[in-house]
This record gives sequence, structure tokens and C-alpha cells, in this order.
Amino acid sequence: MPVIEYLERNARQYPNEVALVELNPGEKETRRITWREYELMQPTSEEPYRREITWSVFDEKANRFANMILARGMRKGQKVAIIMYNCLEWLPIYFGVLKAGCIAVPFNFRYDADEILYCAELAEVDIIVFGPEFIGRIEQNAEKLMKNRLLIYVGDNCPSFAESYLEMVANCSSMPPNVPIYEDDYGAIYFSSGTTGFPKAILHKHQSLTQAAQMEQKHHSTGRGDCFLCIPPLYHTGAKFHWMGSLVAGSRAVLLKGTSPEDIMSAVSNENCTIVWLLVPWCQDILDALDRGDISLETYETKQWRLMHIGAQPVPPSLIKRWKTYFPDHDYDTNYGLSESTGPGCVHLGVENIHKVGAIGIPGYRWECKIIADNGQEVKQGEVGELCVKGPGVMTCYYNNEEATAEVLKDGWLLTGDMAKQDEDGFYFLVDRKKDVIISGGENIYPVEIENFIRKFDKVKDVAVIGLPDKRNGEKTAAIIEIKEGMTCTREEIDEFCLGMQRYKRPKEVIFADIPRNATGKIEKPKLRKIFGAENLVARENEE
Repeated sequence: MPVIEYLERNARQYPNEVALVELNPGEKETRRITWREYELMQPTSEEPYRREITWSVFDEKANRFANMILARGMRKGQKVAIIMYNCLEWLPIYFGVLKAGCIAVPFNFRYDADEILYCAELAEVDIIVFGPEFIGRIEQNAEKLMKNRLLIYVGDNCPSFAESYLEMVANCSSMPPNVPIYEDDYGAIYFSSGTTGFPKAILHKHQSLTQAAQMEQKHHSTGRGDCFLCIPPLYHTGAKFHWMGSLVAGSRAVLLKGTSPEDIMSAVSNENCTIVWLLVPWCQDILDALDRGDISLETYETKQWRLMHIGAQPVPPSLIKRWKTYFPDHDYDTNYGLSESTGPGCVHLGVENIHKVGAIGIPGYRWECKIIADNGQEVKQGEVGELCVKGPGVMTCYYNNEEATAEVLKDGWLLTGDMAKQDEDGFYFLVDRKKDVIISGGENIYPVEIENFIRKFDKVKDVAVIGLPDKRNGEKTAAIIEIKEGMTCTREEIDEFCLGMQRYKRPKEVIFADIPRNATGKIEKPKLRKIFGAENLVARENEE
């Protein structure tokens, strides 16, 4: 069944129950309103602290958006991009796209103006829906973006180059659109990148979305009485498909627009959250705040909190051991996946296997796994090779990129690019990434982008960017820089030059040293990791 049918079922069976809550910790806690009340408010610069939406209103809003874009000429298979921060409008718009038979195309909210344009053209997007935070970035290329595209603005004070979402849907029908949707229809495009940093458009059918939703509910036994706390951005397959376990169960979820330990613990306590998905940095921050006494468990109601799970990056076993000292009754799970496999869960640890912390786990619900050598043959148990997965959540293709598709799809198997091994009990462990992507705080950082930028500095002869162990974020970017002969350079000069990059891409560590290259001219990054990574790793483990 297409995943939209779960929303329609919930609207019928639980129409007046709260489906989603949006929390804005930076605002006054006294301003708590429903979506209906919010729509009647006059424009204001102040967001309410708490908004909520029922299942029936959720479904109605999705129907209105679907009917609106159909009335504007959209047809089945056309594409709608969404670039917004988490908010109560995000998911109804996403489901409205699906109900119209169109393809939802979430954009990473970190994209700059040129990346937005690039991805819009790559995916052949017909509509772009954007929030207030992206006015400047959209405006930079508005003339190009508006060419054969509709720009829809979600918020107050609509810019002149876009049309207002609220005005457009106000008089549209709240009844389901008459568009048949099947599991074999295309449903979504997500973006991924290799070490070059150039995004690939990942095409999924509705079958993938349904598989991810059903798998999440099964893996974590999400029930009607659960409440899921969602903190990561909804453009991310992890956030959205972890939430879809609540969709399948017909249970409540909370969108938290804040990541401090106080924000998270308050949300858990005040909203009676039972399942929380954290990234390693947020987990680390909570533990550090507890250690320092900045927060106290006695302040919060946490008895109902039954599961903490982590995904998007490797998890240090020592972190989970620390977590269990404060939360001994919590179940724990870790989830492995990639956008090509509809996000997390194709491999997962399982709450019953906490004794195997450090492993990514075993094949997820309806998934198969194997490890292959360079020749494509399976390796023996215990040997290292490339992890491959197969299941109903594998992408259809990289959109309009047959060559890249052929490289990773082999007879229904998806080659993940991650090196792994399997122990005697059948659990998979990641050994290294075949690609050089750095994962810091759950976000992918692409070394080649940073290297190309730093090479523009006139004192730089060569540069290599690698990931080094970091206690809080899992990894941090380190730039090993070789200076031109006869020149001198300081860390301050490099830092100042790198101000031209987005903040999250700037190197957190700068090391001046020679860059080793092999006979074919490739940088020997494994050697650099060995030279500069070991000492950091030992220091981190000593601190823990």
C-alpha cells in the first residue's frame, strides 16, 4: 500500500487526536495554539512556542496542497522541491505532493544559492516550496529558478518573486484528489554525493517509502501510546522515515526546533516522549551537562522514555556505556543506512543486542546483506570487503545518470561504498569508508570541496582534507597543508581565507606538512589518517 494510505486511515480512525506538535524553545512558553488558531492570527514576527495539528487537519492540509498544485497544472510524475526548516507545514506539504501523484524532492537546508539551482535543474523540478530563511538564497537566482517553475513561499510577507502558500491553498478543496497512486509509482527524489561533492538525484518508488515506514514501526515496536521526538531536519531520510514509524502506528510526534540538553530534556518531559532519536553530538552534550550538574534528571519526568537510538554516524561504544549509567532502563538501537536505501534501517543493531554495541547490526526487516571483494565475489566471514544490501527500499536509479547507477546497482544489490566485516555471530561492523566523506555531527562533509577551495590560496602548494576522531561530533575536518617552497604561512591566515566557505565546511584543525601521493598521483589519505589520526584517537579514549 502507498504510504499516504496510513495518513488517510489515521484521519478516519483518530481524527481529533494530535498527530504533530511543533516546539520553538526560543519563544515564550505561554503561546500555545492549534493550527486553526494559527491561521487566524495576524502576521507577527514572533513564533508561538507550541503549535499542534490533529490527524484530520494534517490530512486536510495535504489534500488542499495536492488540489492546489493540480489546479495549477501539475500532473502525475512532475516534481516539487521542498526547502524549509522543520515546521508544522513541512509534512502536510510533503504528503500533498505524494497525494497529487507528484514526486517530492526535499532539499538540504544547507544548500547555498548555486546548489539550490543545480539540484533544481538536475532533478527537473517544476515547483520549489521554500520558507522565510531561504528568501535570500532563492532571490540570488530567482530569474533562473522562475523559468518554467513556480515558486511557493511558506510564511508571512511573501516576496515579490513568489506566490503565497496560505493564499494559494485557502480556497482549495480538502477532499482527497482523484489521483490513483500505486506502489510502483515514483514518489521521491533525495540527494546524495560522493567525495566530489556533486549531488546525485536518488529516485525512489512509493514502495520504498512504505517499506521504510513499516520497517521503522517494526524495528522499534512503535505503538499507539508512543510519542516520537524528532530533532534532525526533515529533508534527511533518517528524520522523516524514523517519524514514519509513528505514522504507521497512528501515534503522536514532536518536532523540536532546538538541540540544547535543556531543550531536549524539557521536550521529553513536557510532551511525554517515549522514543528519541539522537545524533552523537546531542547525546554527548546531554551527558556532559549531566556530568557538570548543569541539568538534573530530578527536574524532568523521564520514566516514560523507553528508547534512545542513534544513526547517521559511527557510535563510540564508550558513549553508550556512559548513557546507560544515567539511563539504565533505556533500550538502545543504532541504525545504518543511506539515502539510496531509503535512509536508516537496512542494517540495525536491534534493542535486544546491546551487548554488540560497536556493530552496525544485522539485516533489517525484509533486507539482505553481503560483503564482497573487488572482484564481486563474497568474502569469507571475518574478512573485510564492501557492504552490499538488497531489499524493497533500494533506489530505482540515480535520476538521469545511468553510468553512476550501473556502478552501484548490481543484480538488485546496492553497493554501499562502505567497507565492513561480519563476526561469527552474523553482526556487521564498519571498518572504513570506501569513500572519503567525513561525517561530522551527522552531516556529510566532502573533502574535495574544501581542498579545491583552499588550493586557491596563493601560498598553498597542496592540501588534503581528512576526518580525525572527535569526541563530540564523531569526526572533525582536518586540513593537511603543504606550503609553497620559500613561503611561510600561519593558521590565522588559513582561517581568515576559509571564511569564504560555509561555516560547517571550514577545517577545525590545520596541520602544516608534506602531502604524500602515490605513483598515480593520488593523495595517500590512509597514510595521513595513520600519521595524524592515531594520536587524536588515543587522546580521546584517554579522556573517556
